[in-house]
Amino acid sequence: MSVRQKMQPSYNLTPIALAVCLGLAASAPALAADEPAAKSDEPSLEVIEVTARRTAENLQSVPVAVTSLSAEQMSQRGVEDLADVQWYSPNTTLQVSRGTNSTLTAYIRGIGQQDPLWGFEPGVGIYIDDVYVARPQGAVMDILDVQRIEVLRGPQGTLYGRNTIGGAVKYVTKKLHGDPELHLKGTVGSYNQRDFTVSGQMPLSDTFWAGIAYGTFNRDGFGKFKNTGADNYDKDIQAGRVSFAWYPSDNLSVNFMADRTWDDSHAKGGYRLTPSLVTGQQPYGSVYDSDTSMPTKNSVETGGEALTITYNINNDWTFKSITAHRDGDTDTNIDFDSTAQPSLDIPALYDDRQFTQEFQLNFDNGGWKAVGGVYYLDGQACGVFETVLGLQGVTVENGGCVDTKSYAAYAQGSFPLTKDLSMTLGGRYTRDKKDADVYRYVYLGIRYPHDPATPPFAVQSDFADSATFSRFSPRVGLEYQLTQDLMVYGSYTNGFKSGGFDMRANKSVNPDADKPYSPEIVDTYEVGAKAEWFNHRLRTNIAAFYSNYDDMQITVQRAVNNNTDVASQVLNAGKSEIKGMELEATLAATDALQFTANLGYVDPKFKRVDYFDPNAGQVVDVSDLWSFANTPKWTGSLLAQYNLEAFGGDMVVSGGVNYRDKTQIFETPSMLDAGSVTLWNASVAWYKGNWEVQLTGRNLGDKEYRLAGYNFAAPRDAQGNVTGPGLGGEDTIVGYYGDPRTVSLSVGYRF
Repeated sequence: MSVRQKMQPSYNLTPIALAVCLGLAASAPALAADEPAAKSDEPSLEVIEVTARRTAENLQSVPVAVTSLSAEQMSQRGVEDLADVQWYSPNTTLQVSRGTNSTLTAYIRGIGQQDPLWGFEPGVGIYIDDVYVARPQGAVMDILDVQRIEVLRGPQGTLYGRNTIGGAVKYVTKKLHGDPELHLKGTVGSYNQRDFTVSGQMPLSDTFWAGIAYGTFNRDGFGKFKNTGADNYDKDIQAGRVSFAWYPSDNLSVNFMADRTWDDSHAKGGYRLTPSLVTGQQPYGSVYDSDTSMPTKNSVETGGEALTITYNINNDWTFKSITAHRDGDTDTNIDFDSTAQPSLDIPALYDDRQFTQEFQLNFDNGGWKAVGGVYYLDGQACGVFETVLGLQGVTVENGGCVDTKSYAAYAQGSFPLTKDLSMTLGGRYTRDKKDADVYRYVYLGIRYPHDPATPPFAVQSDFADSATFSRFSPRVGLEYQLTQDLMVYGSYTNGFKSGGFDMRANKSVNPDADKPYSPEIVDTYEVGAKAEWFNHRLRTNIAAFYSNYDDMQITVQRAVNNNTDVASQVLNAGKSEIKGMELEATLAATDALQFTANLGYVDPKFKRVDYFDPNAGQVVDVSDLWSFANTPKWTGSLLAQYNLEAFGGDMVVSGGVNYRDKTQIFETPSMLDAGSVTLWNASVAWYKGNWEVQLTGRNLGDKEYRLAGYNFAAPRDAQGNVTGPGLGGEDTIVGYYGDPRTVSLSVGYRF
């Protein structure tokens, strides 16, 4: 089958000041419970349950750097979707990708992947419950009937498998419990925000339960496409989920879940940082305003089904089977140059499918704990996009598919060496086989992916190839329980991300573009301490880490041939190292007042980067010119929460500040690089009986901050003056930004 048949075509808080605040408050983001803390004469913190090691455990006993946010915490902090979680997990970047509304860019401790093109795989694994989500499209999930979200930092390959060398993010849905329940919630807010969610469950028999959740999330744009009047940065998303639980016996459970998300928000327009060389358009006064020469149509539909069967063999052994299917379709238009002329336009289609099967065996006799299993993935990612150079009368079409079959076997166990000292040993063997079809055609005139097939004017690439990548990834750790409330640990973990093929390969410029790129490998050493103090009133979790990072995969695109063509590479950057630390803490100052906070520091450096310069025609080492993308050196947050009785009910008043240091958008410096950002949020929630009312303010200082962008700059002299046209005849330096100040009011009722 051909590819075309498959596709069917304000304030500023410095790191030092933040660190002082954190020290004075003796806090950092850990977690609270799913329900408001009950008042008592002696304040103490709630026990937090996580599943970082594929089984339910107390957060304080898990020798992994992990943040867990409950549904209530996320509501009170104004967390609307998965991207907002980045503010509450140190050294974590979870952002909406450039030019999209729901595609996720994820980095943890400097490791990730910002290129969402099919064939490229993330470095941070995203999971819905225990199901791996292979593609980033649609992964910026809204918070809908969620029990908690966990962020696991550092390589998690032993238990979570492929492409988790930076870490893993787990979206844990609310479990069915068998009691009738119905929850309605409506929200109105700035920019005509109109959200509505309904969730509930009910028993159909003593052993069979059913649940449903649905949400519609709508908002007008923060800005406009000036030349068409359409909304820019609007929101038009629906999401739904149905679930069933069957308990035919005390030892057997069967759970089924199906979810779907539809994103029909407008394609997002960027903000030009420089005047247009074609139209003379100056940068607009608002970063949310843009122009476009394309339809603003955008459609993303993603979803899947999962069947989980759990059988308790006896008191010590549990067997689990997880069978899942997921798929996604994207039809979008991105105007790179953001003008009314088709200088550099990119319409695109994405189509992906995946099937996964995991068999897992757990053992726990109170002293020894172990989990092992086998895993299989069969996935296909296809796509086609056009690089429309309208003023030059040329369209370059890239298309292709990657079929992946992945097999893995894993095991990890913890066992006591002495009364207080235990050891963890684990490993995973992974074998990936990839079959790729890649083409790159040149057409005269303007062309879109849905246009019928015609003979191209020129062929720059057209090849099919296969490659197999395999790796054994071990983990070794020691945990020592110094006291009942203080555990220290040290670990070594090896991470592995599979290699692949460059789906933008241009062999006419780089003859070796059809060769597969290699896997990337990271060796991480981590030490940490998890403690509770003062009769469980203060919790402090600290981790320090060092990583050796080899063959880091970096996608690079450069204008060549006097800015008339684009050369793409996937570099296996030779060597780099990453070191850093993280602090998370929670303080119950009184029975009513609680502080939480986090502080992250990361220092990544390239040691060697072998880059093929298409203009010079040779390989050069550019490590002294490059820095890690999407990796601020300092991150942190500080939050205070106060509980009181008011107006005949219970009130929770929350306020906090979030900080991210300056960030380099790409590996090379550019005008797009973002300065530091400090955001202030606050909320007041009131509960009485079945009613809940919450007023939330986000980014109260109305801080303007850039998240991403496109950089196809025109050539410049030493003084920064433009000396000629760039790709498509334009100077394309376009940014995308975080949300402005918003205020919302939510009202909910539980039946």
